[in-house]
Amino acid sequence: MKTLTAAALCILMILNLCSRAEANTAFDLLRASAVSYTGSLPCGAWDCECAFKRQQGCCCIEQPLYDLEEATFMRMVGLWEGLSCLNTQIEELTAGCKIAFTAAMLPMRGCLGPFTSNVSISYQSVSLNQGNGYNPALGTFTAPHAGLYSFSFTAYSSVGSAGQRLYQKVQLMKNGQLIASSWEDNREDSEDSSTQTVLLQLRRGCQVYAELLSGRQLCGDTQGQNTFSGYLVYPFPDK
Repeated sequence: MKTLTAAALCILMILNLCSRAEANTAFDLLRASAVSYTGSLPCGAWDCECAFKRQQGCCCIEQPLYDLEEATFMRMVGLWEGLSCLNTQIEELTAGCKIAFTAAMLPMRGCLGPFTSNVSISYQSVSLNQGNGYNPALGTFTAPHAGLYSFSFTAYSSVGSAGQRLYQKVQLMKNGQLIASSWEDNREDSEDSSTQTVLLQLRRGCQVYAELLSGRQLCGDTQGQNTFSGYLVYPFPDK
């Protein structure tokens, strides 16, 4: 009886080994067939070569991720180069273009004018002249650089007592062309002030100044309230 049982166990072990051998042989045949297959496979996003030939550590989306990373990096490089180029152009364009001035008439108790012709007003009390575009002796601003400029002027006058007439008119000029003006000719007012602000496109060398109209006057400015100022908003390329 014991001999029969031992024989049965031996037969089962032999059958088990045979089935394992057949299974290993079948897997090897399947794998060999897959590797040697040369036709197209419906892999989709899978890396078929990786799945069948390089099964250790495979990632089916490794290549698409690498391509995306490379494309993103190259785009960032392009953006950085573009920004660097733009920054260089801005620095070249704005180099030496810090231009601004402000000046006022010297305090006076009397009057400036009247004159028989228009007279450029000399604002001799200069508190800012960055870029040296303003000439206080002539009262004229000469643009050191082409660009868009902002100019302001204030016309103030006081005749001292009520009932006296104010005869004031100040006008802003660009290369001899009238741009803006401020005036007062009133029996009721003994004191008057007004301000004008304009934007002007200037080429290098253009001149801007304020002038007192003939027959008019500015009086009683004891605190330098007649002012003239301007600054460069942004430059243009010089032509």
